[in-house]
Amino acid sequence: MKLSDNGIRTLKLCEGSVMRHGRHVIYDDKNGLPVTESAPLPAGATIGYGHLIKSGEDFRGGIDEDIATELLRADLSIAECAVTTTVTVKLRQNQFDALVMLCFNIGARNFANSTVAKYINNPNFKSGTYPTLAAAWRAWNRIGGRVSVGLARRRDVELNIYENGIYALHL
Repeated sequence: MKLSDNGIRTLKLCEGSVMRHGRHVIYDDKNGLPVTESAPLPAGATIGYGHLIKSGEDFRGGIDEDIATELLRADLSIAECAVTTTVTVKLRQNQFDALVMLCFNIGARNFANSTVAKYINNPNFKSGTYPTLAAAWRAWNRIGGRVSVGLARRRDVELNIYENGIYALHL
């Protein structure tokens, strides 16, 4: 399976992007602030919808929407593969979409080892920490040990997709 068009639209809303003059520009993922053209790229330099800039990539002039979407689709392949290989039960498209969105944010290894994956793969699973799938899902709401309102909102959006098939039109 692949992330649906509705999933991509919602993920773009969740990820956000920094734009200047109609182009996606490089920003520091830690604080969301644009990186000036002359400044050295910080660790975590990002462009488009969560694309971490790799060595050798040069996006100093910014990118248009088509390139931002292409980068997102390429980056999604890791999360799509992780969900496909980790989850052993049949999923509806909305469930797959929500899990890919979660995995894209928390990383493939974290997803594979998560209580969320355990709940999904085993309907009889019981966690001593999280009494429900929703509680395990919502627990991925912290940055540096502190609850993030943005991540909490994102988890609610993902859960609504997973449980009800309702995709966010705005955040």
